[in-house]
Formats: sequence, structure tokens, C-alpha cells
Amino acid sequence: MARRFSAPYQSEPVSGLATWSRNLAVFSVIAVVVSILIVRFGFLEMKPALATFFGALALAGLSILVGLAAFAAIWQNGSRGMSRILLALLIDAVILAYPAYLALQYRRLPPIHDITTDPIDPPRFEALARLRSGEGANSAVYAGLYSAEQQRLAYPEIETVELEVPPQRAYDVTLALVTKRKWLVIDERPPQLPRRIGRIEAVARTPIMGFREDVSIRITPDGEDSRVDIRSSSRYFEGDLGSNAARVSKLIEDINTAVDNANSKPATKKPQAPAKVQAKTVKK
Repeated sequence: MARRFSAPYQSEPVSGLATWSRNLAVFSVIAVVVSILIVRFGFLEMKPALATFFGALALAGLSILVGLAAFAAIWQNGSRGMSRILLALLIDAVILAYPAYLALQYRRLPPIHDITTDPIDPPRFEALARLRSGEGANSAVYAGLYSAEQQRLAYPEIETVELEVPPQRAYDVTLALVTKRKWLVIDERPPQLPRRIGRIEAVARTPIMGFREDVSIRITPDGEDSRVDIRSSSRYFEGDLGSNAARVSKLIEDINTAVDNANSKPATKKPQAPAKVQAKTVKK
């Protein structure tokens, strides 16, 4: 008859709270990814998509609380599961880091969503106006003098772009930059006589969630030169956390750089044909 021997070492059980902390963290990652896909591809309306996203953040916060409770339990009874707690806290930190940064931006930046280089006569949303008529969308009409004053205080560097090139050249440079950014161009009208005003309307997306922000660009003549005015406005939310100002500032910088580089290139001279040598007649 075989004799059974008791195990010389009985391992401690894994803490159930540690397992729950890890599982909640993993599920929050899945919920965040699902909410981002919902917004970017428009599977649901904005409110349900945001509810999914904030629910995922709440799960990450709950995972942290459960992880702290698991740590206290392990400290008292010596059970295993510390690695699961550390993994959960790492996942939670990655998920909550960017929203925490946005929360700080929300407190620091003015609650405006409509940025323009010309607050007196901002570029209009014409083709884009119908896209901003849905439920919960911001108006296509400019936000007004309060927004202009808040913009002036927060982003004083945003001003009309003055270029020493004809309007058509300014239009071509601007349209090339818009295309390079892969914004969805809704309408484009090159500067033509008699008014010679060019317009570009496009839709940009925020980097992570893919929220739609509408852009209108106006190119007007200034004698032989040209002026470029830009307007970028969030389609949803009262505050944009600085995304529109960053977009306008970067586009201004790139337009100036592109025009300066084009003007600084030396003109290429056409190679001249070698002069013909006339034969001299020698008198004998």
C-alpha cells in the first residue's frame, strides 16, 4: 500500500483582492480602447461614447483602491499577489496619466473652443455649417468678443499671417499643408477674379480620441502680397484644452516656413548655348 507524504511546504494562497485589482485594470484598458474606437468610427453618439470612456477611467480608479486594500491584506496575512498588484497599478497609471494631464490643462486654460487669427471678421463656416447643426454641436457662428478676449490673453501669438507672395501662391502653399496633415477637405475655392479670395474648409481630428474640429482658412489679397486668416473650432465641448490654438499656431509656423524656404531658393539659370564660332576666310 502506497504511503502518502504531506507536503513539506504549504504555499500561501493568492490574495483575491490582488486578482480583482488586476482584472479591473485589464478590463479598464479594454473599455478605453473600445470607447476610442466608438468615437473615431462613429459607432455611437457622442454621449454614450464618452460615458464608456469615463466608465473605463472609473474602473481604473477602482482598481487602484482594490489594489491598496490587497496590499494591506498581504501585509497582514502574508498571502501572495504582490506582482498582480504592481501590474494593476502600472496599467492604471498609464490609463490615468493623460486624463490627469488634461484635467490640469482644463484648470489652467480658458474655457473656449473657437480660435481665430481675425476675431473681428473670422473666416466663416459655410460648407461646414451643416455638419455643426447636430444635437449637442457648437454653433457655426463665432463665439464672440468674450472668446476673443480670452484668446488674446492666453494665446497672444495667434495673428493674421502676412505673406510677400501673391494670393494664388499663398493658397497653393496652404492647401498643400492641409493635404499633408490629412485633414478631410470639405470645400476648396482658389482665389479668382474679381474678388480673388481663396477659401479652404476642412475637418481635423484630435490625436487620441479623434474628436472632430473644424478649420476654415481665408486667403485675401493685400496689394501684390496676401493675408491668410485661420479659424479652428471644436465641434463639441465648450473648452478645447488648447487643441485649436496649438493647431492654428503650428499651421501659421508651417506656412511661414514654407514660403520663406521657397523665396530663399536661388533662381536656376538656364544653361546658355555655346557661341557659334564664325570661320574666317583666309585670302591667298
